[in-house]
Amino acid sequence: MAATWATSSPSTMPPAQAMTYTVAGCSEHSGNYVPENILVDTPQDPTSRWSGAQQLPTAKQWILLKLEALSVVKSITFGKFHRKHPCNMREFRVYVGLNPHHMVQALHTQLKDDTISETFPLKHVNGEGICFPTRYIKIVPVSAHGMSFHISIWYVSVSGIADPLYVDNIRSQYEEQSQYRETIVLRHVLKHLRQRRLLTPYQNILARSNIQVEHPVVTALYSSLVLQGAWTDSEALLSEASSAGLLDAYIQFCQPHSQWKRLHGVDADGDAPSKRGGHAMALDPENGLIYLLGGWDGQKSLDDFWVYDVSAERWRVISHSTSIEKNGPIARSCHKMVYDTKSGCIYLLGRLGDGDILKPEDQQELLRRAGEIPDGSRSTPYCSEFYRYHTRGLDVGKWDLLSFDTASSGGPPLIFDHQMVMDCEAQILYVSGGRVVDGDWDSPKYSGMYSYNVRTSKWKILQPQPALSMSSSVQPPISPRFGHSMVLDPMSHTLFIFAGQRDDKYLSDMYAYDIASNTVTELFSNFSTSGGPDACFTQRAIIDGRLKEIYVFCGLTRVQPTCALTSLRADTPNWVYQYVHPSKPGKWTKILPEVMQEGGEPAEVPLPRYAHQVVYDEGTKRVFMHGGNAGEVNEPVEDVETEVEGGGDDERSRGGDDDRPSKISKEMRLDDFWTMKLLRAAPEEIIRRAKYQIRQQQFREMCEEQPAVKALRFLQTQVSAVVDHTNPEETSVFRALLGHLFSTPITTDDGSVESTSTPKETTTSVLEEPPKKRSRPNTPDEAWTSRLDDEDEDEMLDASTSTAVTSSGQKRRHAVLLMEEDPVETALRDASTKPLSPERFRQRTEVFESLLQFVGEDGKQPMGSLLDMVDAEDGI
Repeated sequence: MAATWATSSPSTMPPAQAMTYTVAGCSEHSGNYVPENILVDTPQDPTSRWSGAQQLPTAKQWILLKLEALSVVKSITFGKFHRKHPCNMREFRVYVGLNPHHMVQALHTQLKDDTISETFPLKHVNGEGICFPTRYIKIVPVSAHGMSFHISIWYVSVSGIADPLYVDNIRSQYEEQSQYRETIVLRHVLKHLRQRRLLTPYQNILARSNIQVEHPVVTALYSSLVLQGAWTDSEALLSEASSAGLLDAYIQFCQPHSQWKRLHGVDADGDAPSKRGGHAMALDPENGLIYLLGGWDGQKSLDDFWVYDVSAERWRVISHSTSIEKNGPIARSCHKMVYDTKSGCIYLLGRLGDGDILKPEDQQELLRRAGEIPDGSRSTPYCSEFYRYHTRGLDVGKWDLLSFDTASSGGPPLIFDHQMVMDCEAQILYVSGGRVVDGDWDSPKYSGMYSYNVRTSKWKILQPQPALSMSSSVQPPISPRFGHSMVLDPMSHTLFIFAGQRDDKYLSDMYAYDIASNTVTELFSNFSTSGGPDACFTQRAIIDGRLKEIYVFCGLTRVQPTCALTSLRADTPNWVYQYVHPSKPGKWTKILPEVMQEGGEPAEVPLPRYAHQVVYDEGTKRVFMHGGNAGEVNEPVEDVETEVEGGGDDERSRGGDDDRPSKISKEMRLDDFWTMKLLRAAPEEIIRRAKYQIRQQQFREMCEEQPAVKALRFLQTQVSAVVDHTNPEETSVFRALLGHLFSTPITTDDGSVESTSTPKETTTSVLEEPPKKRSRPNTPDEAWTSRLDDEDEDEMLDASTSTAVTSSGQKRRHAVLLMEEDPVETALRDASTKPLSPERFRQRTEVFESLLQFVGEDGKQPMGSLLDMVDAEDGI
């Protein structure tokens, strides 16, 4: 069943609000610390809390809340005491449900040991993407911050949607899906029965229920491969699976290769944007136009404005100097632009200009001379102007100065190296982070997260930063930063925020900010340890919301995490981040370089860089990248290092006495323009890999049942034909197959069986390493196993045997399942064909389940094992 997100789309749902609840029950409490205390937020009162009576780790404690009305619960907030307290709850779980006897875990996390209230999103969508209603909430504390202290909860508030019409609609949809859990259980039961060769009850359940375990093509593949050993038919079904789209999800998750192409377009005069870094770009996807403005060329800030026509492959200069345009922006770098697809307007915010590094009094005089501000109008020159440019309509080509200083109207102060995205449907801009420009370069300050409503022209702060008077240990959910990345998933209305720099530290954390509930989920505290990129700064990121992929392009990294020396490595890879649900950690994968054809010329690729700009056309799946900084000219290309203390699109912000370190003056800025597409495995390649697995099993059976010469000929022709001989892993398995031939009894032409042994010289001349027993069916460098794909040895043993204890205390195992031929198989088998042995059935089942790795979740049997469900801890 495909996931359905429409029921929880913020564009159709009412806004979340505080929910009214009562305490329906709790475990034993301590003294006067009754559970009703959590209804009132009085952080100054040490008695205003619930405290459990037990402190033993084995004692289960809980509070059960009953909502006033059936609701869709979005988040839960925990208030805290006004100072640290050893009884503060640390680890906890939250369960939700329609009744207190059947609840599902919606959250398992920890509270920080500080004084700031924390809000967490609660699961309200099941595994099939169906939003579900809630009436009861159960909080299960696990531990306190202090050792040997009773666990205390000070205050709890719940946010969600209680609108009757909306909730009734959700409930009706959920009730229509009330068979979901029943279906999941039955599908696992059916999988379990088929694995254990209990095909008759398997067929009986299918006949008496309206359940589809898998796509019909997959069912046909099982019958053809496992039950009949019809190898040719099985391979033909692989093409049918591809035509039915069953391989598409796997192909999407294959490691991609990049295909770069340099663009050489110019304008009518033969000109193109000059070398620069820290510029801004925005894409008009409907008309295929890319806008570029400003930047830093190593000597000065720029204010030229260009547009590139993708279809015509030509640049056009809109303005050589926006500074002289009416209401136009002055020269700048480290700013951000976004394009509004509804109105055709471009919004521009932030800057680091040539005058921003001067002392305040010098800057004030400079702006007066330039006529930028009237005398005595302000005591500070650091104003955050906010611009809009019209690309169409009656005001086409005109600039609007929307705000002379966004800080004075509730918006961010003057910032650079921030991030800005736009929700065009909602007509709201989101601005995150950035370093504040206030002339005090010795004490860096950072901006928070803001939204700007285009329709109302109002700014709103979404996540205030901690006040200067607060303890330095107090941090907001997303730590302040600059030079980071932020992208918007318009499908789920989620902002992804990650990486960047704070003070001297490069960051490798990642957060998902749910716009509807105003809650933050930490996806990774350090994605480098989860297979992702190194901590980085001024990297560039773009998103494909339909594919649920984020593409990240290299930036600066640290030589060592604790070292202030930055590095621009030649081998720094680009990355793709793939996710299924935005609030759950996804998968990081390196983007590999384009595969060079044998004897061909190496493909031209861009130099490593930072402070570049990228835009992405979701319709054509093309990335466009321009300019940036390639590092020191005189340093080796393999590892260009710059000794700096900070970083930014504009190197002037990096520290030093005058913020213009002499070592940076030689850095090479770029004017090259590139486009890139990701290449993934073709369906034919996936079919080839699947055929390789099928023919390995066919060869194994030939080794045991047919003359060795015939098996060897099949190996040399049919198996070899589907091997990628450029792949070391596949060729290693291929060589190991010959060892299997010599290790099995040989069937002669007259049908007799001879036991043979292979001379050592023969095996060592053919095999570089002996064949190994494979622990998993998709492990490429190992050969064979009787184990199923998602089971370990103990599980397979327990599946077919039971254990009894003898009088001497020794364990003795008895067969539970004989794994003998089922009547369903007998009906399919030709009378002249021998029944499959249990071992052969296991082998073929293993091959079948290994082929399922190529099939999308919607088309195959469920993942996991029924035994895992039995062994799962009951947390309620």
